Amino acid sequence: MIGISAQVSLYPLRQQSLSPAIEQAMAAFEQHDVQVEPGSMSTVLVGDDSEVFGALQAAFRQVAEQGHAVMVVTVSNACPVPAGAEDEAQRA
Repeated sequence: MIGISAQVSLYPLRQQSLSPAIEQAMAAFEQHDVQVEPGSMSTVLVGDDSEVFGALQAAFRQVAEQGHAVMVVTVSNACPVPAGAEDEAQRA
């Protein structure tokens, strides 16, 4: 459908270590046809809307099965996307 970007921040709650949940979410993102741009405070996903929303849903489900978590997501069809993502979207 349409190309969008989503900025995602994940906050695992009441867990001894944050890394396993974050790594699990990143692995879920990688299983979808989206461009993943990790950052120190958030991750940006770029791609077709159905793929981006599917990646978000899969990641949240996997993380939530392991414990409490908060996922904050900002979605846009107007924000600039990382270099190269527009070219990939146009080829699809």
